[in-house]
Amino acid sequence: RTSTRAIHTAKSVARRSPAVGSLSSFFSPPFCSWDAAYERELRAFQETGDAGEIERHLCRQSLRWCEKEGPLSSLVLGHWNWNGVLLIEIGARNGFTNLTGIDYSPSAIQLSEKVREKEGMSNIKLLVEDFLVPSAELSGFQICIDKGTFDAVSLNPDDAVGKRKQYVRSLCSALKPEGFFLITSCNWTKEELLNEFREGFEIVEELPTPKFCFGGRIGNSVTALVFQRKKRESVHLG
Repeated sequence: RTSTRAIHTAKSVARRSPAVGSLSSFFSPPFCSWDAAYERELRAFQETGDAGEIERHLCRQSLRWCEKEGPLSSLVLGHWNWNGVLLIEIGARNGFTNLTGIDYSPSAIQLSEKVREKEGMSNIKLLVEDFLVPSAELSGFQICIDKGTFDAVSLNPDDAVGKRKQYVRSLCSALKPEGFFLITSCNWTKEELLNEFREGFEIVEELPTPKFCFGGRIGNSVTALVFQRKKRESVHLG
C-alpha cells in the first residue's frame, strides 16, 4: 500500500533510486543525489561557515516537544541527520546532554562533524549507520526523532512494505520500552502513520504543522506525530 501523499514525490524519487535493497539504494552510483547534496552543503559550510537552509524550518515542533516533555538526561537519537543542526538545537536550547545523530551517508556525518565543531557541542555522538541494519550501539534510547528516514524507506521500490516493517523492528530495538518516537513526514497522513506503527506503538500527540488551502479545502503538507513504545510484553511484531 502506497501513501496517497507520496504519489507525487515518488516519480521524482524513482528517477534517482535504483531497485536494490535497504537505504543503500539512495547512495548507489549513479543515483547519488543525496550524497551530492551533502557534499555541496559541506563545501558551502567550509566556505561560509553557514549550516545551510535545508534544516532551518524542519522539526520546530519536535524541538518544542522535547523542551516541554523530555527529561534532560534522556538518551536522544536523531536519524536522517542531514547536518546535525537539529541535535545541536536540542542540546543548546534544551540542555540535553546524551545525543546521537546517525545518517547512512558519510558525507552527511562529515558535514555534521564540521557544524558540531563550530558550535562546540562535543557531547553529540555522530555515526554512519543504516537504520534498517542497525549496530549494537543503537539501543537504549529514550527519545528517537525521525525527519525523513521513514519517508525514504517508504519510497524505495525494492520491497517497500518489508522495509517499513524492518524499520519498525529497528525502532523497537533502538528505543527503551515506553520510549518516545517523534516523526515528521511529508509523505504520510496521520491515519496512514497510525496504521504503520500500530504494532509496538501508541499515539501520544499530534504536533501542529503548517496548513494550506486548495479548492476550498484545508489540509496539511506535513504530518508530525509523537508515539510511545508499548511495554515489552505487549509488543508483537510480525
